[in-house]
Amino acid sequence: MIFAFLVFSLITPHSPALAKENSPDKPLHSVPQRIISLGPINTENVYLLGADDRLVANTSYCVRPAAAKNKQKIGSVMQVSLEKIISLKPDLVLATGLTQQQQLQQMKNMGLRVVQFQQPSSFKAICNQFLQLGQLLGVEKKAQEIVEQAQHRVQAVTSRYAALSQQKIFLQIGSQPLFSSVKGSFTNDYIVYSNGINIAANQKNGTMNYERVLAHNPDVIIIAIMGTESGIAAMEKKKWYKFSGMKAVLNNRIHIIDPDLVCSPSPTTFAEALEQIALLIHPESST
Repeated sequence: MIFAFLVFSLITPHSPALAKENSPDKPLHSVPQRIISLGPINTENVYLLGADDRLVANTSYCVRPAAAKNKQKIGSVMQVSLEKIISLKPDLVLATGLTQQQQLQQMKNMGLRVVQFQQPSSFKAICNQFLQLGQLLGVEKKAQEIVEQAQHRVQAVTSRYAALSQQKIFLQIGSQPLFSSVKGSFTNDYIVYSNGINIAANQKNGTMNYERVLAHNPDVIIIAIMGTESGIAAMEKKKWYKFSGMKAVLNNRIHIIDPDLVCSPSPTTFAEALEQIALLIHPESST
């Protein structure tokens, strides 16, 4: 299932590699005018940089901002239509770490200019990739301004909550089986910057089970299930409330948050998601 691959990419640590680009017989520094995005983060970043008028197509998973839904679709994150991509005559294809290697190589063999952005491993990596994209699209100054604004918001959150008592957090980003965030993933930064303790931080991957979560007895559970209808998250929340002795249940601290906001962040939406998550972890700060 596409969902399983998406979740795995979010909870598996990645090295902070920069984007990789092939260089067909085109000027290396030409500013692209016909862009195709193969993933939600790339799409959102193109919009944030104000280059959406140059975005000719994206995937069915590109839903932020809302206008992205109206772009022509070339397939899903894991499977794209090469015929449709070729027919649109792009001068830049923005691939992701989930783009199938065979299709990636086929696009390069066809002479397409392809830049591949891996799943970012941290907020810092999110910002670095965004700056790279800004340079690629010829809007470096705007990219720098956006990154600086996001960094300021993140620093404000970190400073605001630094002196508050730490809470144990289970950030759920998958079900059947349970998935959480681990160290070396940008979703872990949400918890760390909020002065929280990620109960899954030291695992090699994010696979969890109910017994393990109960053993950690988290103070807060935050559900951000990507790739499912909102009803699934509600069902998961109901499931957690069966464990009446857990702190998160006793104190009514199980929350659902928008998975598209949490799981596909630009620098700006990372800051927005962080602000929301920090308030869920430290509700006393809102008074």
